[in-house]
Amino acid sequence: MASADQLINAFTTLLVTIDPPGLAPLFLGLTVGMSRPERKQVALRGTTIAFIILAVFALFGSSVLGVLGISIGAFRLAGGLLLFWIAFEMVFEKRQDRKEKTTEVAITKDHIENIAVFPLALPLIAGPGAISATILLGGTLPSTVERAQLIGVIAGCLLITLVVLFLADRLDRFLGVTGRAILTRLLGVILAALAAQFVVDGAKSALNLISATPT
Repeated sequence: MASADQLINAFTTLLVTIDPPGLAPLFLGLTVGMSRPERKQVALRGTTIAFIILAVFALFGSSVLGVLGISIGAFRLAGGLLLFWIAFEMVFEKRQDRKEKTTEVAITKDHIENIAVFPLALPLIAGPGAISATILLGGTLPSTVERAQLIGVIAGCLLITLVVLFLADRLDRFLGVTGRAILTRLLGVILAALAAQFVVDGAKSALNLISATPT
């Protein structure tokens, strides 16, 4: 069974990577012209699909890496670097610009009924960062009970995301441009620290493998 510290670390990593407050204005942009019930339907469908995607990676991500011959240590190192880059984008507001461009492309190319799948579920909620974080966390929680706990953490993060999307218009007015910028940068710094820890753990694991290899 996972410790409280492991579960808190998993919850923080996933929640910061998904970034629900940052999704609120993008969700409003995607659902322009929709009624409140229609927005709730899109939000519910999008978060449900994202949960399924992340749960699958939580259960089978490590197995896929094993088939490909990639060690958990190597993936921690690579995944930590990826999360660090996402944190860098959050601190310097590059990520929000990229997500806004994604939503603009989606509105012109996809029918309005499909936005719950693309781009809301993938890649805005279950994006590369969230998927990488899920696989990394799954590697540190190998037992069946721990994986079940991780899926529970994922469900909790996406429940918060769903509530934020339901209240997106109010949250966006409350935070404003300045509030969103401050919150995004703060979350980016936290994610950078978590990413650095993944890199350190991955480097230690890789060094242990090298030292354990017979010469």
